[in-house]
Amino acid sequence: MTAGVGGSTVQLELAGLEPPSGRPAAIGKADHEARLAKARGLTADLGAGALIVGAGASLRYFTGIGWGATERLVALILPVTGAPIVICPAFELGSLQASLVIDADIRLWQEDQPPAALVAAVLAERGVGTLAFDPALPFLVFDAVRQAAASLAIVSGTDVIDGCRSAKSANELACLQYAKTLTLDVHRRAARILAPGVTTGEVKRFIDAAHRKGGADNGSYFCAVQFGVASAYPHGLPGEQTLADGDLVLIDTGCQIHGYHSDITRTYVFGEPNVEHRRIWAIEHEAQAAAFAAARPGVPCEAIDQAARDVLERHGLGPDYALPGLPHRTGHGIGLSIHEAPYLVRGDKTPLAPGMCFSNEPMIVLPDRFGVRLEDHFYVTEDGAAWFTQPSASIDQPFPEAA
Repeated sequence: MTAGVGGSTVQLELAGLEPPSGRPAAIGKADHEARLAKARGLTADLGAGALIVGAGASLRYFTGIGWGATERLVALILPVTGAPIVICPAFELGSLQASLVIDADIRLWQEDQPPAALVAAVLAERGVGTLAFDPALPFLVFDAVRQAAASLAIVSGTDVIDGCRSAKSANELACLQYAKTLTLDVHRRAARILAPGVTTGEVKRFIDAAHRKGGADNGSYFCAVQFGVASAYPHGLPGEQTLADGDLVLIDTGCQIHGYHSDITRTYVFGEPNVEHRRIWAIEHEAQAAAFAAARPGVPCEAIDQAARDVLERHGLGPDYALPGLPHRTGHGIGLSIHEAPYLVRGDKTPLAPGMCFSNEPMIVLPDRFGVRLEDHFYVTEDGAAWFTQPSASIDQPFPEAA
């Protein structure tokens, strides 16, 4: 039996789980004000007079408002000079005030009023001739603002938003570290509850309960549990699977701490790995290590992806996205969004910079047989990179510290 897999129960593992020590504080007002100041500078560099940001992760980043986007417009208008303005439905005022971290001028619209007209009026009032537009806002909003303010020039706000969010502060790194530390412990405990006949649904329910007990914002943010041939599909197959001896197990899950994400994958065998399991797992481990070794300031994102693919090609896998091989990018940025720019993929020439955070997951897929994904995350330092969580040591000891 693979070390650390099986031999326990749901009850024992939940009873023994405690939140990690040193839970970080939530992002405070001073941090939000610093973000707004940086965004103002980047907006000015674009030649725009203001930035508009819609509900979602970016609005939370700048204001503390953790609302998802709906058909009702909730947005921040950040002029290069002057107070920020938050646009909001009138009936949401109380909830907005309870969520807003920054000092802002609040402008309300009623259900029978077009919010784009309010946006246009605010921009005219502030003398804004060019608006940097949040790329995550839907076209419906873009088109309505364009019609309501016909003389307004609109440019992409991507460089402003990504320029602020891509490099994490010490407090953000602490939130990310805490989330990932918790999720890795949940992974260890999930491996220990495995037994013949357990279903993927039972494992998912345990993982959610464990994340909740560990203090995650809302249990599991997501959870994928794949047994056997289902692991050959990067995001799994529909329906339940039941575990049998000799099955490959792939579990990918994460949580949020103050909105910051974990996202960790472990792959191992319930029972004894066969020769092909061992061969593919070892190649995956080597590719993940090569991607990490290539990461340092100034290196373009796409070079990290290529470092992993070079390993696979030396072992006769690929090339490119051909299978057997790696069917997707090597990694993604992570923070308040589980997938955010920049990305470790061919064509993304963004140079790595200190504070950037990425997944490292160059999955290997053998169609109709199985797949192996090892996913850990790293952050860029002044002279290289550092892991948030230590990768698995071997297929026989996926959790060596717990063996």
